[in-house]
Amino acid sequence: MKATKETLSPTRVKLTVEVPFDELKPSVDATYRKLARQVRVSGFRPGKVPPRILDQRLGRGVILDEAIQEALPRLYSEAVQAEEVDVLSRPEVDITEFADGAQLVFTAEMDVRPQVTLPEFGDLELVVEPAVVSDEKVEEYLGTLRDRFAVLKPVERPVQEGDFVSLDLSASVDGEAIEDATATGMSYEVGSGNLIDGIDEAITGASEGDERTFDTELLAGEYAGRTAQVTAVVRGVKEKELPELDDDFATTASEFDSLDELRADVRTRLETSRKAEQLGEARDKLLDKLVELVEVPVPESVLTGELEAREHRLSHELEHLGTDRATYLETLGQSEEEFDAEVRSSAGKAIRSQFILDAVIDAESIGLDQGELMEQILMRAQRAGVQPDQYAQQLAQGEGLTALMADVLRTKALFLLLENAKVSDTEGNPVELNLPRRPAGDESDVEDISDELDAEELTVATSEPAAQAASASESGEDAQASAATGDEAADTASK
Repeated sequence: MKATKETLSPTRVKLTVEVPFDELKPSVDATYRKLARQVRVSGFRPGKVPPRILDQRLGRGVILDEAIQEALPRLYSEAVQAEEVDVLSRPEVDITEFADGAQLVFTAEMDVRPQVTLPEFGDLELVVEPAVVSDEKVEEYLGTLRDRFAVLKPVERPVQEGDFVSLDLSASVDGEAIEDATATGMSYEVGSGNLIDGIDEAITGASEGDERTFDTELLAGEYAGRTAQVTAVVRGVKEKELPELDDDFATTASEFDSLDELRADVRTRLETSRKAEQLGEARDKLLDKLVELVEVPVPESVLTGELEAREHRLSHELEHLGTDRATYLETLGQSEEEFDAEVRSSAGKAIRSQFILDAVIDAESIGLDQGELMEQILMRAQRAGVQPDQYAQQLAQGEGLTALMADVLRTKALFLLLENAKVSDTEGNPVELNLPRRPAGDESDVEDISDELDAEELTVATSEPAAQAASASESGEDAQASAATGDEAADTASK
């Protein structure tokens, strides 16, 4: 067999494969043996029907055609391996030449992983915000903590912002009551804005027992988009009473005996959190810089697959929330065209980021040992609330294990880049990022970073399956399914 590779574009190649008939003959003989077991001919036992009888009954062309379809996956796989093609899409196969006893020639076009030229790691410069915690941030955190220990005290005065009120609600559209829009004794914090548009303005200034009616647009349900008349009856008014910020509060709200100890602990926690935010900021800026510096063409099939995957996830989430696409876009303040453009840009960036990190993995020979993989499975199984063996079985059933391995490897590649980058803050001070010491085993750091990568930058739902589909066996099956023109060619040639 002879295979020739032709580069059609940075992301697409064409293989031309020439197969002498002698190399195809084992598949032809195997097809005769298979059909001899399947075809029933009077006077012959199953499996003993001679080839000449099968030719008479079925036609030599039909048999050759089935033999070619049987051989294509293997031949395609061998050609891909021989030419070292990193396939990302299903091949488009065309049989261009074949005659009984003569060579088989077929072509296969497919998208491939683009070549990536990496910059010098030490030349990457990143500027992040300082990891400084101000006194105001500490007091703000303590204020939030005080709020958690506040008590609600009944008051006899009109409703003010920040009060907690007990409400009876009902709604109607054009005078017709909406059954599922009725509530009794609902607790609501005035000014929070998380109930009904217009409710805050309507009840502010009302006293216990007062009734207020206002109009609002319904966002979901049978009357979504319609204007409803809402009636709110104030059944009670309570104000929030905050505890004094003193040593007694520190003892109640924490394990510390004094406010100074609590305040020092809060500062330490905020500094740790700020360091994590700084690491996330450095990660984002590193990926932005890499995408800016490194030219990475994106195969159209991979981009299309990623867009379809994102659309599927969005549809599932909207269905779960009980809303539709139009309402969702309205809340975003975007048109369909603006939203699609943003999603396309984000998907393209995610794919480019993945290709770049994969190139780093190859260039630096970054690997993943069995222990690291098991740590990740144990960690993620615990997070998912399932047994590790059950989680491992779920991963093994599809492409989950491959995706997990790729995720951890890219995280390690990202850490390597961050370790070598020159990072400073906006004030010109060098920054030492709080990188985990063991990228695949540190639960507190790697899990967080890996989650953020999955959600924001690197997970390309179709890329890993595409790469797997392009492996020798799967792509061969696709090649067989794609050779529609080859069916006709083989049949015509045999005749």
